Amino acid sequence: MAFAISRGWTLRQLDVHNAFLNGHLSETVYMPSHQDMRILIIPIMSATCSVPYMGSNRPRGPGFIVCIISYLKQESRVFLLVYVDDIIMLGNNVVLVESLLQRLATAFKIRDLGAPTFFLCIETITVPDGMILTQRRYIRDILQRGGMTDCKPLATPASVTQPVSQSTEPFDNPTQYRRLAGALQYLSVTRPDISFAVNRLCQFMHSPTQEHWGLLKRVLRYIKGTLDYGLRVSPSRTSEIHAYSDSDWAGCPVDRKSTSGYAVFIGTNLVSWVSRKQRTVARSSTEAKYKGLADVCAEVTWVLSLLRELGLDSATPPTLWCDNLGATYLCANPVFHARTKHVEVNYHFVRDKVSSGEFRVHVVSTKD
Repeated sequence: MAFAISRGWTLRQLDVHNAFLNGHLSETVYMPSHQDMRILIIPIMSATCSVPYMGSNRPRGPGFIVCIISYLKQESRVFLLVYVDDIIMLGNNVVLVESLLQRLATAFKIRDLGAPTFFLCIETITVPDGMILTQRRYIRDILQRGGMTDCKPLATPASVTQPVSQSTEPFDNPTQYRRLAGALQYLSVTRPDISFAVNRLCQFMHSPTQEHWGLLKRVLRYIKGTLDYGLRVSPSRTSEIHAYSDSDWAGCPVDRKSTSGYAVFIGTNLVSWVSRKQRTVARSSTEAKYKGLADVCAEVTWVLSLLRELGLDSATPPTLWCDNLGATYLCANPVFHARTKHVEVNYHFVRDKVSSGEFRVHVVSTKD
């Protein structure tokens, strides 16, 4: 979407009838080969995520798959994002897009729905300077399932001054808690502002308490008051990748593990983000920040590999931004200080990326 909006590409949404006409096949099926066509299979949700209710299209299993089909011909390119029978088609050549649509229509019964409007519970709203991706209908469904349709809105999704205590009073309906927490996890696809709060809720899936249920209800009250919030995708003059990472240090009062977060931008558009507790306890703030850099480094590496597969990568190395001088220096010199000797070896792959010229790491002020 970011590339399509920035470069003025054509966007269409398609729907295929009789998606399950053949049912389960026992025979081996071979895909037709074409020199200009490539297919990428991308898992949208990891196996640990709870799959939300999706209306009439309910994915089964631990996650769901979106297939990206790319058709490249000289300078022209067309991409199809396919989930079961729902397709978004985008390309930089209107004639080629229409031609492929006609060819698809001869093989399948397809409806051309025009500009994208609703895809995987994500609504696309066209605005003068781009597009907004929102999940308003999905939010209403979550609030209804949680019995919070008439709740009083709140201005923030979580309290940063009140840590989660080790309350022992169990919540009497843990299944309800898990369902709503999983649904909120899918909502964060277009709502980066709830990432931290939802990640904290998901840490207590195994045995939620009354306090955890109160934290979940606070997030529901927040999304009730921010129903129209969404992710803006606007034209960008550049496709350079900039990524920002940060982390606290020993922020969890229960196990003293740190929480990391990052945001990845292609040009001016936010395309990837996460808030996640670190797996090990950091013995210094530099180590906590360096682990956060390692996380965003891995994510940017994946984004780069995807863009290369699609033929959309930029020649400019991505820039990683961190607000800790120690972690920034550590990327260039692994023997920066004796206090960093205990940092695990696998985190030093950030330094390898920097030394090879693939990435650049700069310091950014905490206030910015």
